[in-house]
Amino acid sequence: MDAKATLVTLNNGKKMPVLGLGTYNLRGQNCVDAVKTAIDAGYRHIDTASLYQNEAEVGQAIREKIADGTIKREDIFLTTKLWNTSHEPAQVREAFDASLSKLNVDYVDLYLMHSPIGATVDSNGTTVLTDVDYVTTWKAMEQLLDTGLVRSLGVSNFNSEQLRRVLENGSVAPVTNQIECHVRLNQKKLIKFCKDRNVIVTAYSPLYRPGSTLGPEEGQSSKHPMEDARVVEIAERYKKTPAQVLLRYLVDIGTVPIPKSGNPERIRQNLNIFDFALTPAEVVTLDALNTGERLVKFEMGLAHPFYPFEAEF
Repeated sequence: MDAKATLVTLNNGKKMPVLGLGTYNLRGQNCVDAVKTAIDAGYRHIDTASLYQNEAEVGQAIREKIADGTIKREDIFLTTKLWNTSHEPAQVREAFDASLSKLNVDYVDLYLMHSPIGATVDSNGTTVLTDVDYVTTWKAMEQLLDTGLVRSLGVSNFNSEQLRRVLENGSVAPVTNQIECHVRLNQKKLIKFCKDRNVIVTAYSPLYRPGSTLGPEEGQSSKHPMEDARVVEIAERYKKTPAQVLLRYLVDIGTVPIPKSGNPERIRQNLNIFDFALTPAEVVTLDALNTGERLVKFEMGLAHPFYPFEAEF
């Protein structure tokens, strides 16, 4: 990936912007405003999901920016995701149609399987895990490409073995594997595995969730990476913020970060990372911050045979 590039070419020839806006936990007018702010700032890659319950707001923001002439639909790369409770092959088209209806756009650029673990909701409203094979779910997703309503397919939260099974058994290769990836969990082995197979890694939680209450693990440093002296020193060297350095690091190791923010100034700052690049020595310095700390653990799936996070990578 060219250090100054703003687009990456996917394995199906389509282009994806190298940085996007994540929208997890953005709701209501706050979500609409954040997406519109991002588009005005120059973002052309927006990421949502059925799980986030904000597809309607994301779609509204995009349509409003089309209506005011800021963008055309083809300028935006829009991603949404199939949730675990729709893994049965017969459910896939219905779930996609529901997302498309909420977004209220003509097509989706990228549709991801949100995780390899299938589930269902029982009569009591309780989510129960199922044994649906994610490969059969993937084959059902492949049929969506024939509709013209989705341009590319990918996966999320897949480990290397799970991605290998999809590549070997599917007819279409995933264009991306969207995974938790940040300086504390740099995923270098999985990034290399994906790169060797021409699958782009999209990095969610790329800023280690500022203010997160999910981590770190007991006994490990509680200092946020943005406060680490090594990050601060590099930021001062380039006259950038620590967050910009952490995002640039992810670009330089070969990922597409999708930072989430509802703060207009931070939204603008997060995009302003393409006028500098880290040196190999600086990348090595930041590699040393990797501890393997994971924010997203999906603990209810721990006993499932497809639980993705116990593999080496």
